[in-house]
Amino acid sequence: MGAIFCESAAFFLVAITSLVLFPGIANAHYWPTTRHYTFDVRMQNVSRLCHTKSMVTVNGKFPGPPIFAREGDQIVVKVVNHVQYNVSIHWHGIRQLQSQWSDGPAYITQCPIQSGQSYVYNFTTLGQRGTLFWHAHISWLRATLYGPLIILPKPAVPYPFPKPYREIPIIFGEWWNNDTEAVIKQALQSGGGPNVSDAYTLNGFPGPLYNCSQKETLKLKVKPGKTYLLRLINAALNDELFFSIANHSLTIVEADALYVKPFKANILLIGPGQTTNVLLKTKRHLPNGRFLMAARPYNTGQGTFDNTTTAGVLEYEYEGKSNANASVALITPTLPAINDTAYAANFSAKFRSLANSQFPAQVPRSVDKSFFFTVGLGSSPCPKNQTCQGPNGTKFSASMNNISFALPTRAILESYFSRKSNGVFTTDFPRTPLIPFNYTGTPPNNTMVMNGTKVVVIPFNTSVEVILQDTSILGAESHPLHLHGFNFYVVGQGFGNFDPKKDPPKYNLVDPVERNTVGVPSGGWVAIRFFADNPGVWFMHCHFEVHLSWGLKMAWIVLDGKLPNQKLPPPPADLPKC
Repeated sequence: MGAIFCESAAFFLVAITSLVLFPGIANAHYWPTTRHYTFDVRMQNVSRLCHTKSMVTVNGKFPGPPIFAREGDQIVVKVVNHVQYNVSIHWHGIRQLQSQWSDGPAYITQCPIQSGQSYVYNFTTLGQRGTLFWHAHISWLRATLYGPLIILPKPAVPYPFPKPYREIPIIFGEWWNNDTEAVIKQALQSGGGPNVSDAYTLNGFPGPLYNCSQKETLKLKVKPGKTYLLRLINAALNDELFFSIANHSLTIVEADALYVKPFKANILLIGPGQTTNVLLKTKRHLPNGRFLMAARPYNTGQGTFDNTTTAGVLEYEYEGKSNANASVALITPTLPAINDTAYAANFSAKFRSLANSQFPAQVPRSVDKSFFFTVGLGSSPCPKNQTCQGPNGTKFSASMNNISFALPTRAILESYFSRKSNGVFTTDFPRTPLIPFNYTGTPPNNTMVMNGTKVVVIPFNTSVEVILQDTSILGAESHPLHLHGFNFYVVGQGFGNFDPKKDPPKYNLVDPVERNTVGVPSGGWVAIRFFADNPGVWFMHCHFEVHLSWGLKMAWIVLDGKLPNQKLPPPPADLPKC
Protein backbone atom coordinates (compact mmCIF):
# COMPACT_ATOMS: atom_id res chain seq x y z
CA MET A 1 0.00 0.00 0.00
CA GLY A 2 2.82 2.42 0.83
CA ALA A 3 3.52 4.17 -2.46
CA ILE A 4 4.68 7.33 -0.76
CA PHE A 5 6.32 8.10 2.58
CA CYS A 6 6.85 11.45 4.31
CA GLU A 7 7.73 12.22 7.88
CA SER A 8 4.49 13.03 9.73
CA ALA A 9 2.56 12.76 6.48
CA ALA A 10 -0.47 10.84 7.72
CA PHE A 11 -2.68 12.91 5.44
CA PHE A 12 -1.01 11.76 2.25
CA LEU A 13 -0.70 8.18 3.45
CA VAL A 14 -4.48 8.23 3.64
CA ALA A 15 -4.64 9.79 0.19
CA ILE A 16 -2.36 7.23 -1.40
CA THR A 17 -4.00 4.29 0.37
CA SER A 18 -7.30 5.39 -1.09
CA LEU A 19 -5.85 5.54 -4.58
CA VAL A 20 -4.05 2.23 -4.24
CA LEU A 21 -7.38 0.56 -3.54
CA PHE A 22 -8.30 1.62 -7.05
CA PRO A 23 -5.00 1.10 -8.94
CA GLY A 24 -6.71 1.45 -12.28
CA ILE A 25 -10.37 1.12 -12.91
CA ALA A 26 -10.97 -2.47 -14.00
CA ASN A 27 -11.09 -3.93 -10.46
CA ALA A 28 -12.91 -0.99 -8.91
CA HIS A 29 -14.69 -1.48 -5.62
CA TYR A 30 -18.22 -0.23 -5.15
CA TRP A 31 -18.38 3.53 -4.56
CA PRO A 32 -21.64 5.06 -3.30
CA THR A 33 -23.05 7.86 -5.41
CA THR A 34 -23.07 10.45 -2.60
CA ARG A 35 -19.90 11.30 -0.68
CA HIS A 36 -20.12 13.20 2.59
CA TYR A 37 -17.24 15.20 4.08
CA THR A 38 -16.93 17.54 7.04
CA PHE A 39 -14.36 20.33 6.88
CA ASP A 40 -13.61 21.79 10.31
CA VAL A 41 -11.72 25.02 9.72
CA ARG A 42 -9.56 25.55 12.79
CA MET A 43 -6.19 26.84 13.97
CA GLN A 44 -3.39 24.27 14.20
CA ASN A 45 0.29 24.50 15.13
CA VAL A 46 2.45 23.34 12.22
CA SER A 47 6.26 23.23 12.09
CA ARG A 48 8.46 23.74 9.03
CA LEU A 49 11.99 25.14 8.61
CA CYS A 50 12.49 25.01 12.41
CA HIS A 51 9.61 27.45 12.75
CA THR A 52 6.29 26.64 14.43
CA LYS A 53 3.26 28.73 13.61
CA SER A 54 -0.45 28.62 14.26
CA MET A 55 -2.20 28.46 10.90
CA VAL A 56 -5.70 28.05 9.54
CA THR A 57 -6.26 24.42 8.51
CA VAL A 58 -9.01 22.03 7.51
CA ASN A 59 -9.31 19.17 10.01
CA GLY A 60 -5.92 20.15 11.43
CA LYS A 61 -4.08 19.08 8.25
CA PHE A 62 -1.58 20.93 6.05
CA PRO A 63 -2.22 20.44 3.19
CA GLY A 64 -5.90 19.77 3.77
CA PRO A 65 -7.68 16.41 3.35
CA PRO A 66 -8.24 14.95 -0.12
CA ILE A 67 -11.67 14.44 -1.65
CA PHE A 68 -12.22 11.35 -3.81
CA ALA A 69 -15.16 10.65 -6.09
CA ARG A 70 -16.13 9.08 -9.38
CA GLU A 71 -17.54 10.77 -12.43
CA GLY A 72 -21.20 11.56 -11.76
CA ASP A 73 -20.97 11.31 -7.96
CA GLN A 74 -22.57 13.85 -5.66
CA ILE A 75 -20.23 15.53 -3.17
CA VAL A 76 -21.59 17.06 0.02
CA VAL A 77 -19.15 19.00 2.21
CA LYS A 78 -20.19 20.67 5.45
CA VAL A 79 -17.73 23.46 6.24
CA VAL A 80 -17.71 24.59 9.88
CA ASN A 81 -15.76 27.77 10.67
CA HIS A 82 -13.99 27.69 14.06
CA VAL A 83 -11.54 30.55 13.35
CA GLN A 84 -11.68 34.33 13.62
CA TYR A 85 -11.56 34.86 9.85
CA ASN A 86 -14.44 34.68 7.40
CA VAL A 87 -14.04 31.61 5.18
CA SER A 88 -15.28 30.33 1.82
CA ILE A 89 -14.19 27.27 -0.18
CA HIS A 90 -13.94 27.00 -3.98
CA TRP A 91 -13.99 23.63 -5.78
CA HIS A 92 -11.57 24.61 -8.50
CA GLY A 93 -12.59 23.27 -11.92
CA ILE A 94 -16.00 21.88 -10.92
CA ARG A 95 -18.56 23.14 -13.44
CA GLN A 96 -21.25 23.59 -10.75
CA LEU A 97 -24.08 22.73 -13.13
CA GLN A 98 -27.32 23.50 -11.25
CA SER A 99 -25.24 24.06 -8.09
CA GLN A 100 -24.10 27.62 -8.68
CA TRP A 101 -24.47 28.49 -4.98
CA SER A 102 -21.66 26.05 -4.17
CA ASP A 103 -18.93 27.63 -6.30
CA GLY A 104 -17.42 29.45 -3.34
CA PRO A 105 -15.70 32.77 -4.20
CA ALA A 106 -16.53 35.21 -1.41
CA TYR A 107 -18.84 38.09 -2.38
CA ILE A 108 -19.27 36.64 -5.89
CA THR A 109 -21.48 33.57 -5.38
CA GLN A 110 -21.84 33.71 -1.60
CA CYS A 111 -21.19 35.74 1.47
CA PRO A 112 -18.37 34.11 3.43
CA ILE A 113 -18.94 31.72 6.32
CA GLN A 114 -18.54 33.79 9.46
CA SER A 115 -16.84 32.60 12.63
CA GLY A 116 -18.98 30.03 14.44
CA GLN A 117 -21.15 29.41 11.37
CA SER A 118 -21.35 26.61 8.79
CA TYR A 119 -22.42 26.04 5.19
CA VAL A 120 -23.05 22.85 3.19
CA TYR A 121 -21.57 22.75 -0.31
CA ASN A 122 -23.51 20.33 -2.49
CA PHE A 123 -22.48 19.60 -6.09
CA THR A 124 -21.97 16.79 -8.60
CA THR A 125 -19.11 15.69 -10.81
CA LEU A 126 -21.38 15.24 -13.84
CA GLY A 127 -19.34 14.72 -16.99
CA GLN A 128 -16.03 15.33 -15.22
CA ARG A 129 -13.13 13.12 -14.27
CA GLY A 130 -9.47 13.82 -13.46
CA THR A 131 -7.39 15.91 -11.06
CA LEU A 132 -8.77 19.10 -9.56
CA PHE A 133 -8.38 20.70 -6.14
CA TRP A 134 -10.21 22.76 -3.54
CA HIS A 135 -9.01 25.92 -1.85
CA ALA A 136 -10.17 28.88 0.19
CA HIS A 137 -11.42 31.78 -1.92
CA ILE A 138 -11.19 34.79 0.34
CA SER A 139 -8.20 37.02 1.08
CA TRP A 140 -4.99 34.91 1.28
CA LEU A 141 -6.39 32.00 3.29
CA ARG A 142 -5.73 29.60 0.45
CA ALA A 143 -2.05 29.76 1.47
CA THR A 144 -2.91 26.95 3.92
CA LEU A 145 -6.47 25.93 3.02
CA TYR A 146 -6.16 23.63 0.02
CA GLY A 147 -6.23 19.95 -0.91
CA PRO A 148 -6.67 17.50 -3.83
CA LEU A 149 -10.04 16.74 -5.43
CA ILE A 150 -9.63 13.50 -7.38
CA ILE A 151 -12.42 12.29 -9.68
CA LEU A 152 -11.94 8.78 -11.05
CA PRO A 153 -13.78 7.57 -14.18
CA LYS A 154 -16.94 5.53 -13.85
CA PRO A 155 -16.43 1.86 -12.88
CA ALA A 156 -15.07 -0.30 -15.72
CA VAL A 157 -14.20 2.78 -17.81
CA PRO A 158 -10.46 2.72 -18.59
CA TYR A 159 -8.11 5.63 -18.98
CA PRO A 160 -7.16 6.52 -22.59
CA PHE A 161 -3.54 5.67 -21.70
CA PRO A 162 -1.76 2.65 -20.16
CA LYS A 163 -3.09 1.60 -16.79
CA PRO A 164 -0.75 2.88 -14.04
CA TYR A 165 0.66 0.70 -11.31
CA ARG A 166 -0.02 3.40 -8.72
CA GLU A 167 -1.53 6.91 -8.64
CA ILE A 168 0.08 9.62 -6.53
CA PRO A 169 -1.11 13.20 -5.91
CA ILE A 170 1.65 15.79 -5.59
CA ILE A 171 0.49 19.25 -4.63
CA PHE A 172 2.77 22.29 -4.84
CA GLY A 173 2.36 25.00 -2.24
CA GLU A 174 4.19 27.67 -0.29
CA TRP A 175 5.30 27.96 3.33
CA TRP A 176 5.19 31.30 5.14
CA ASN A 177 6.80 31.86 8.52
CA ASN A 178 4.60 34.94 8.86
CA ASP A 179 0.82 35.12 8.94
CA THR A 180 -0.29 35.53 5.31
CA GLU A 181 -3.31 37.60 6.33
CA ALA A 182 -0.94 40.09 7.94
CA VAL A 183 1.32 39.99 4.86
CA ILE A 184 -1.39 41.04 2.41
CA LYS A 185 -2.97 43.50 4.85
CA GLN A 186 0.33 45.32 5.22
CA ALA A 187 0.92 45.32 1.45
CA LEU A 188 -2.51 46.76 0.68
CA GLN A 189 -2.03 49.46 3.32
CA SER A 190 1.42 50.45 2.06
CA GLY A 191 0.61 50.12 -1.62
CA GLY A 192 3.80 48.13 -2.17
CA GLY A 193 4.55 44.53 -3.03
CA PRO A 194 4.01 41.90 -0.32
CA ASN A 195 6.73 39.90 1.35
CA VAL A 196 7.42 36.60 -0.39
CA SER A 197 7.05 33.10 1.01
CA ASP A 198 9.91 31.39 2.85
CA ALA A 199 9.77 28.16 0.83
CA TYR A 200 7.89 26.23 -1.80
CA THR A 201 6.53 22.85 -0.78
CA LEU A 202 5.69 19.42 -2.19
CA ASN A 203 2.78 17.85 -0.29
CA GLY A 204 3.48 20.38 2.46
CA PHE A 205 7.23 19.71 2.74
CA PRO A 206 9.98 22.18 1.69
CA GLY A 207 12.63 19.55 0.97
CA PRO A 208 16.37 19.15 1.51
CA LEU A 209 17.55 22.28 -0.36
CA TYR A 210 16.28 24.59 2.39
CA ASN A 211 18.06 25.16 5.69
CA CYS A 212 16.61 23.24 8.63
CA SER A 213 14.48 21.04 6.35
CA GLN A 214 16.38 17.78 5.90
CA LYS A 215 13.64 15.81 7.65
CA GLU A 216 10.85 17.72 5.94
CA THR A 217 11.15 16.02 2.57
CA LEU A 218 8.66 14.22 0.35
CA LYS A 219 10.03 10.74 -0.35
CA LEU A 220 8.45 8.81 -3.18
CA LYS A 221 9.11 5.06 -3.06
CA VAL A 222 8.86 3.35 -6.45
CA LYS A 223 9.58 -0.06 -7.96
CA PRO A 224 11.67 -0.61 -11.10
CA GLY A 225 9.90 -1.05 -14.44
CA LYS A 226 6.53 0.30 -13.30
CA THR A 227 4.31 3.11 -14.57
CA TYR A 228 3.09 5.66 -12.03
CA LEU A 229 0.43 8.32 -12.57
CA LEU A 230 1.48 11.53 -10.85
CA ARG A 231 -1.40 13.93 -10.25
CA LEU A 232 0.32 17.32 -10.09
CA ILE A 233 -1.50 20.33 -8.61
CA ASN A 234 -0.14 23.86 -8.30
CA ALA A 235 -1.71 25.41 -5.21
CA ALA A 236 1.06 27.98 -4.74
CA LEU A 237 -0.16 31.52 -4.13
CA ASN A 238 1.90 33.54 -6.57
CA ASP A 239 4.17 31.45 -8.78
CA GLU A 240 4.18 29.34 -11.89
CA LEU A 241 6.61 26.48 -11.41
CA PHE A 242 9.00 24.46 -13.55
CA PHE A 243 9.10 20.81 -12.43
CA SER A 244 11.42 17.95 -13.32
CA ILE A 245 12.60 14.58 -12.00
CA ALA A 246 16.30 13.97 -12.52
CA ASN A 247 17.10 11.43 -15.27
CA HIS A 248 13.41 10.63 -15.85
CA SER A 249 11.06 11.60 -18.64
CA LEU A 250 7.40 12.39 -18.05
CA THR A 251 4.45 11.80 -20.38
CA ILE A 252 1.72 14.42 -20.05
CA VAL A 253 -1.75 12.86 -20.40
CA GLU A 254 -4.14 15.32 -18.75
CA ALA A 255 -4.49 19.02 -17.98
CA ASP A 256 -7.12 20.61 -15.72
CA ALA A 257 -9.03 17.29 -15.49
CA LEU A 258 -9.25 16.95 -19.28
CA TYR A 259 -7.38 14.33 -21.29
CA VAL A 260 -4.81 15.56 -23.81
CA LYS A 261 -2.86 13.96 -26.64
CA PRO A 262 0.09 12.40 -24.79
CA PHE A 263 3.50 14.01 -25.23
CA LYS A 264 6.82 13.62 -23.45
CA ALA A 265 8.76 16.27 -21.59
CA ASN A 266 11.70 16.26 -19.21
CA ILE A 267 10.54 19.57 -17.71
CA LEU A 268 7.01 20.82 -17.34
CA LEU A 269 5.49 24.17 -16.40
CA ILE A 270 2.42 24.39 -14.20
CA GLY A 271 0.71 27.63 -13.18
CA PRO A 272 -1.25 28.33 -10.01
CA GLY A 273 -4.70 26.84 -10.43
CA GLN A 274 -3.54 24.35 -13.04
CA THR A 275 -3.32 20.57 -12.71
CA THR A 276 -1.32 18.18 -14.88
CA ASN A 277 -1.38 14.39 -14.85
CA VAL A 278 1.81 12.71 -16.01
CA LEU A 279 2.97 9.12 -16.46
CA LEU A 280 6.32 8.30 -14.88
CA LYS A 281 7.96 5.11 -16.20
CA THR A 282 10.60 3.98 -13.73
CA LYS A 283 13.90 2.40 -14.76
CA ARG A 284 13.88 -1.35 -15.26
CA HIS A 285 16.69 -2.08 -12.79
CA LEU A 286 17.50 -0.75 -9.36
CA PRO A 287 19.64 2.33 -10.12
CA ASN A 288 22.67 3.39 -8.14
CA GLY A 289 21.29 6.76 -7.21
CA ARG A 290 18.41 8.71 -5.77
CA PHE A 291 16.69 11.35 -7.88
CA LEU A 292 15.52 14.79 -6.90
CA MET A 293 12.03 15.87 -7.94
CA ALA A 294 12.54 19.63 -8.07
CA ALA A 295 10.40 22.70 -8.70
CA ARG A 296 11.28 26.37 -8.87
CA PRO A 297 9.47 29.44 -10.23
CA TYR A 298 9.03 30.84 -13.71
CA ASN A 299 8.81 34.60 -13.29
CA THR A 300 9.19 37.57 -15.64
CA GLY A 301 7.90 40.30 -13.32
CA GLN A 302 9.85 43.23 -11.97
CA GLY A 303 8.89 42.80 -8.33
CA THR A 304 10.27 40.70 -5.50
CA PHE A 305 9.84 36.96 -5.82
CA ASP A 306 11.04 33.78 -4.14
CA ASN A 307 13.78 32.28 -6.33
CA THR A 308 14.25 29.08 -4.33
CA THR A 309 13.80 25.39 -5.16
CA THR A 310 11.62 22.83 -3.45
CA ALA A 311 12.44 19.18 -3.89
CA GLY A 312 11.42 15.67 -3.01
CA VAL A 313 13.35 12.43 -3.46
CA LEU A 314 12.51 9.56 -5.80
CA GLU A 315 13.81 6.35 -4.24
CA TYR A 316 13.75 2.84 -5.72
CA GLU A 317 13.05 -0.38 -3.85
CA TYR A 318 12.91 -3.90 -5.24
CA GLU A 319 12.88 -7.39 -3.64
CA GLY A 320 14.08 -6.18 -0.29
CA LYS A 321 16.71 -3.89 -1.78
CA SER A 322 16.53 -0.10 -1.66
CA ASN A 323 18.61 2.88 -2.73
CA ALA A 324 17.23 5.01 0.09
CA ASN A 325 20.55 5.04 1.95
CA ALA A 326 21.76 8.59 2.47
CA SER A 327 25.19 7.62 1.11
CA VAL A 328 23.71 6.88 -2.34
CA ALA A 329 24.31 9.75 -4.77
CA LEU A 330 21.52 12.32 -5.00
CA ILE A 331 21.07 13.33 -8.65
CA THR A 332 19.71 16.82 -9.39
CA PRO A 333 17.68 17.81 -12.48
CA THR A 334 18.49 20.85 -14.61
CA LEU A 335 15.69 23.42 -14.66
CA PRO A 336 15.28 26.38 -17.04
CA ALA A 337 16.29 29.91 -16.12
CA ILE A 338 13.68 31.66 -14.01
CA ASN A 339 12.65 33.93 -16.92
CA ASP A 340 12.79 31.34 -19.72
CA THR A 341 9.68 32.52 -21.56
CA ALA A 342 10.68 30.64 -24.73
CA TYR A 343 10.57 27.30 -22.90
CA ALA A 344 7.29 28.24 -21.24
CA ALA A 345 5.69 29.13 -24.59
CA ASN A 346 7.00 26.04 -26.40
CA PHE A 347 5.77 23.75 -23.62
CA SER A 348 2.30 25.35 -23.51
CA ALA A 349 1.95 25.05 -27.30
CA LYS A 350 2.25 21.25 -27.13
CA PHE A 351 -1.12 20.72 -25.44
CA ARG A 352 -3.87 19.34 -27.70
CA SER A 353 -7.29 17.86 -26.97
CA LEU A 354 -7.86 14.20 -27.80
CA ALA A 355 -10.58 15.33 -30.23
CA ASN A 356 -11.89 11.80 -30.88
CA SER A 357 -15.34 10.24 -30.89
CA GLN A 358 -15.22 9.50 -27.15
CA PHE A 359 -13.76 12.88 -26.15
CA PRO A 360 -14.69 15.33 -28.93
CA ALA A 361 -13.41 18.89 -29.10
CA GLN A 362 -16.65 20.87 -29.07
CA VAL A 363 -15.01 24.20 -29.77
CA PRO A 364 -17.32 27.00 -31.02
CA ARG A 365 -16.69 27.37 -34.76
CA SER A 366 -18.53 30.69 -34.91
CA VAL A 367 -18.68 33.47 -32.33
CA ASP A 368 -21.78 35.35 -31.13
CA LYS A 369 -19.93 37.77 -28.87
CA SER A 370 -16.25 38.69 -28.90
CA PHE A 371 -14.30 40.50 -26.19
CA PHE A 372 -10.82 41.96 -25.93
CA PHE A 373 -9.53 42.10 -22.35
CA THR A 374 -6.22 43.66 -21.37
CA VAL A 375 -4.66 42.19 -18.24
CA GLY A 376 -1.76 43.63 -16.33
CA LEU A 377 -0.28 45.60 -13.51
CA GLY A 378 -0.38 49.33 -13.04
CA SER A 379 -0.43 51.90 -10.29
CA SER A 380 -2.88 54.28 -8.72
CA PRO A 381 -2.28 57.60 -6.94
CA CYS A 382 -1.28 57.50 -3.31
CA PRO A 383 -4.04 58.82 -0.99
CA LYS A 384 -3.45 62.23 0.50
CA ASN A 385 -1.43 62.38 3.73
CA GLN A 386 -0.10 58.86 3.12
CA THR A 387 3.28 57.53 2.00
CA CYS A 388 3.02 54.69 -0.54
CA GLN A 389 5.66 52.11 -1.40
CA GLY A 390 4.59 51.33 -4.95
CA PRO A 391 6.29 52.55 -8.15
CA ASN A 392 7.39 56.19 -7.80
CA GLY A 393 5.41 56.64 -4.60
CA THR A 394 2.15 55.23 -5.97
CA LYS A 395 0.10 52.16 -5.01
CA PHE A 396 0.29 48.91 -6.97
CA SER A 397 -2.95 48.05 -8.74
CA ALA A 398 -4.03 45.55 -11.39
CA SER A 399 -6.84 45.73 -13.89
CA MET A 400 -8.73 44.20 -16.78
CA ASN A 401 -9.76 46.69 -19.47
CA ASN A 402 -8.76 49.60 -17.25
CA ILE A 403 -11.10 48.40 -14.48
CA SER A 404 -9.64 47.38 -11.14
CA PHE A 405 -12.38 45.18 -9.72
CA ALA A 406 -13.68 46.11 -6.26
CA LEU A 407 -15.31 43.34 -4.24
CA PRO A 408 -18.79 44.32 -3.05
CA THR A 409 -20.03 43.85 0.48
CA ARG A 410 -22.93 41.66 -0.68
CA ALA A 411 -22.67 38.58 -2.92
CA ILE A 412 -23.29 39.38 -6.59
CA LEU A 413 -25.12 36.09 -7.27
CA GLU A 414 -27.62 36.71 -4.47
CA SER A 415 -28.12 40.31 -5.61
CA TYR A 416 -28.67 39.19 -9.20
CA PHE A 417 -31.09 36.42 -8.20
CA SER A 418 -33.14 38.75 -6.01
CA ARG A 419 -33.05 41.50 -8.67
CA LYS A 420 -31.55 43.91 -6.14
CA SER A 421 -28.32 44.94 -7.84
CA ASN A 422 -28.45 48.66 -7.04
CA GLY A 423 -25.27 49.60 -5.25
CA VAL A 424 -23.82 46.07 -5.56
CA PHE A 425 -22.68 45.89 -9.19
CA THR A 426 -23.17 47.48 -12.59
CA THR A 427 -23.44 45.77 -15.96
CA ASP A 428 -21.13 48.03 -17.95
CA PHE A 429 -17.83 46.17 -17.92
CA PRO A 430 -16.24 47.26 -21.22
CA ARG A 431 -15.91 44.78 -24.10
CA THR A 432 -12.64 46.46 -25.11
CA PRO A 433 -10.16 48.67 -23.18
CA LEU A 434 -11.42 52.13 -22.32
CA ILE A 435 -8.10 53.62 -23.45
CA PRO A 436 -6.39 51.71 -26.31
CA PHE A 437 -2.59 51.93 -26.44
CA ASN A 438 0.44 49.95 -27.56
CA TYR A 439 -0.07 47.16 -25.02
CA THR A 440 3.39 45.58 -25.24
CA GLY A 441 5.29 48.77 -26.10
CA THR A 442 5.86 52.01 -24.27
CA PRO A 443 2.75 52.69 -22.17
CA PRO A 444 1.10 56.11 -21.96
CA ASN A 445 1.54 58.26 -18.88
CA ASN A 446 -2.06 57.67 -17.78
CA THR A 447 -4.04 54.54 -18.64
CA MET A 448 -7.13 55.84 -16.83
CA VAL A 449 -7.57 52.86 -14.51
CA MET A 450 -10.68 53.12 -12.34
CA ASN A 451 -12.14 51.04 -9.54
CA GLY A 452 -15.55 49.44 -9.96
CA THR A 453 -17.70 46.35 -9.51
CA LYS A 454 -18.63 45.84 -13.15
CA VAL A 455 -19.86 42.67 -14.86
CA VAL A 456 -20.61 41.45 -18.40
CA VAL A 457 -24.11 40.11 -19.09
CA ILE A 458 -24.56 37.54 -21.87
CA PRO A 459 -27.52 35.40 -22.98
CA PHE A 460 -27.64 31.68 -22.27
CA ASN A 461 -25.63 29.48 -24.67
CA THR A 462 -23.86 32.41 -26.29
CA SER A 463 -20.68 31.38 -28.08
CA VAL A 464 -17.96 33.60 -26.65
CA GLU A 465 -14.44 34.50 -27.72
CA VAL A 466 -12.12 36.40 -25.38
CA ILE A 467 -8.72 37.75 -26.34
CA LEU A 468 -6.59 38.13 -23.20
CA GLN A 469 -3.81 40.62 -23.89
CA ASP A 470 -0.88 41.10 -21.53
CA THR A 471 0.27 44.69 -21.02
CA SER A 472 3.71 46.03 -20.17
CA ILE A 473 2.70 49.06 -18.11
CA LEU A 474 4.96 47.90 -15.27
CA GLY A 475 6.77 45.23 -17.29
CA ALA A 476 5.44 42.20 -19.16
CA GLU A 477 4.37 39.31 -16.98
CA SER A 478 2.62 35.99 -17.43
CA HIS A 479 -0.84 35.80 -15.84
CA PRO A 480 -2.66 32.49 -15.14
CA LEU A 481 -6.32 33.39 -15.82
CA HIS A 482 -9.00 31.14 -14.30
CA LEU A 483 -12.65 31.06 -15.36
CA HIS A 484 -15.21 29.68 -12.90
CA GLY A 485 -18.16 27.60 -14.10
CA PHE A 486 -16.72 26.68 -17.50
CA ASN A 487 -14.00 24.94 -19.39
CA PHE A 488 -12.76 26.80 -22.44
CA TYR A 489 -10.73 26.05 -25.55
CA VAL A 490 -7.39 27.76 -26.13
CA VAL A 491 -7.63 28.42 -29.88
CA GLY A 492 -4.63 30.69 -30.30
CA GLN A 493 -1.72 32.43 -28.60
CA GLY A 494 1.24 34.56 -29.54
CA PHE A 495 3.63 37.31 -28.54
CA GLY A 496 3.26 41.05 -29.02
CA ASN A 497 -0.07 42.75 -29.68
CA PHE A 498 -2.95 40.65 -30.97
CA ASP A 499 -3.63 41.35 -34.65
CA PRO A 500 -7.38 40.94 -35.43
CA LYS A 501 -6.64 40.44 -39.14
CA LYS A 502 -3.56 38.20 -39.14
CA ASP A 503 -4.00 36.07 -35.99
CA PRO A 504 -7.53 34.54 -36.22
CA PRO A 505 -6.79 32.68 -39.49
CA LYS A 506 -4.08 30.79 -37.57
CA TYR A 507 -6.49 29.56 -34.86
CA ASN A 508 -6.62 25.86 -34.09
CA LEU A 509 -10.30 24.89 -34.25
CA VAL A 510 -9.61 21.15 -34.71
CA ASP A 511 -7.98 19.96 -31.47
CA PRO A 512 -7.31 22.97 -29.22
CA VAL A 513 -6.60 22.17 -25.59
CA GLU A 514 -9.53 22.55 -23.20
CA ARG A 515 -8.73 24.08 -19.80
CA ASN A 516 -10.11 26.08 -16.87
CA THR A 517 -6.89 28.07 -16.25
CA VAL A 518 -4.61 29.44 -18.95
CA GLY A 519 -1.35 31.36 -18.82
CA VAL A 520 -1.50 34.64 -20.72
CA PRO A 521 2.00 34.76 -22.27
CA SER A 522 4.40 37.35 -20.93
CA GLY A 523 4.25 40.18 -23.44
CA GLY A 524 1.67 38.33 -25.52
CA TRP A 525 -1.93 37.22 -25.90
CA VAL A 526 -4.14 34.14 -25.77
CA ALA A 527 -7.53 33.53 -27.41
CA ILE A 528 -10.16 31.36 -25.70
CA ARG A 529 -13.63 30.24 -26.74
CA PHE A 530 -16.51 28.70 -24.80
CA PHE A 531 -20.28 28.27 -24.82
CA ALA A 532 -22.01 30.20 -22.03
CA ASP A 533 -24.24 27.22 -21.17
CA ASN A 534 -24.21 27.63 -17.39
CA PRO A 535 -26.51 30.34 -15.96
CA GLY A 536 -25.36 32.35 -12.97
CA VAL A 537 -22.53 34.65 -11.90
CA TRP A 538 -19.02 33.45 -12.75
CA PHE A 539 -15.73 34.89 -11.59
CA MET A 540 -12.75 35.32 -13.93
CA HIS A 541 -9.44 36.34 -12.40
CA CYS A 542 -5.68 36.02 -12.28
CA HIS A 543 -4.65 33.11 -10.05
CA PHE A 544 -1.67 35.00 -8.68
CA GLU A 545 -3.17 35.89 -5.32
CA VAL A 546 -1.35 39.23 -5.15
CA HIS A 547 -2.76 40.28 -8.55
CA LEU A 548 -6.21 39.15 -7.43
CA SER A 549 -5.85 41.34 -4.33
CA TRP A 550 -4.85 44.29 -6.52
CA GLY A 551 -7.97 43.96 -8.70
CA LEU A 552 -7.14 41.73 -11.69
CA LYS A 553 -10.59 40.16 -11.84
CA MET A 554 -14.07 40.53 -13.29
CA ALA A 555 -17.35 38.59 -13.43
CA TRP A 556 -19.79 37.29 -16.03
CA ILE A 557 -23.55 36.99 -15.62
CA VAL A 558 -25.04 34.30 -17.85
CA LEU A 559 -28.79 34.71 -18.18
CA ASP A 560 -31.29 31.86 -17.80
CA GLY A 561 -32.22 29.67 -20.73
CA LYS A 562 -35.74 28.49 -21.60
CA LEU A 563 -35.67 24.98 -20.13
CA PRO A 564 -35.93 24.24 -16.38
CA ASN A 565 -32.36 22.90 -16.18
CA GLN A 566 -31.15 26.08 -17.90
CA LYS A 567 -32.29 28.35 -15.08
CA LEU A 568 -30.53 29.46 -11.92
CA PRO A 569 -32.01 27.50 -8.98
CA PRO A 570 -32.99 29.32 -5.77
CA PRO A 571 -30.39 29.65 -2.99
CA PRO A 572 -30.14 26.98 -0.27
CA ALA A 573 -31.63 27.74 3.11
CA ASP A 574 -28.24 27.83 4.86
CA LEU A 575 -26.61 30.28 2.44
CA PRO A 576 -24.35 32.51 4.56
CA LYS A 577 -25.40 36.11 5.18
CA CYS A 578 -23.20 39.15 4.97
